[in-house]
Amino acid sequence: MTTSPVLRAALLGTATGGRSALGVAGPVLSSTRRWPVRLAAVAAVAGELVADKLPGTPSRTIPPSVAVRLASGAAGGALLAGRGAGGPVLPVLAAVAGAAAGTLAGARWRGWAAPRTGPLPAALVEDALVLGLAALACGPRHSRAPGRTAAGAG
Repeated sequence: MTTSPVLRAALLGTATGGRSALGVAGPVLSSTRRWPVRLAAVAAVAGELVADKLPGTPSRTIPPSVAVRLASGAAGGALLAGRGAGGPVLPVLAAVAGAAAGTLAGARWRGWAAPRTGPLPAALVEDALVLGLAALACGPRHSRAPGRTAAGAG
């Protein structure tokens, strides 16, 4: 079963709202990129997973942070669209909408959960959710357009 590129982009965008590095890192890590690029993607995600827990990390809802999340979501949507036969417009728009929703939903979740469970458990639950969404959006069964072989996939 093949999932719509628009749905995959929306899922990736939602994950990007939680951790901005996932917009680009998800497609990069699930593609056949060279190891230095993959290593940079892992480092970016790992760095954000750690930095997110630090007390001095600014809110994801301030304008510069929102802009980065929307841009990363758009880039991820374009990368996912490049794997399919359709154009990039709808996947990019879906990823941006997902990033906006994920940014706001993630902030609300943390605001609700942190007082009840503690900041670290709330953040770790969010990490698990956004990593799962990114994996679902970029998973191997979604990495090629129908009819393309593994050797021809990029």
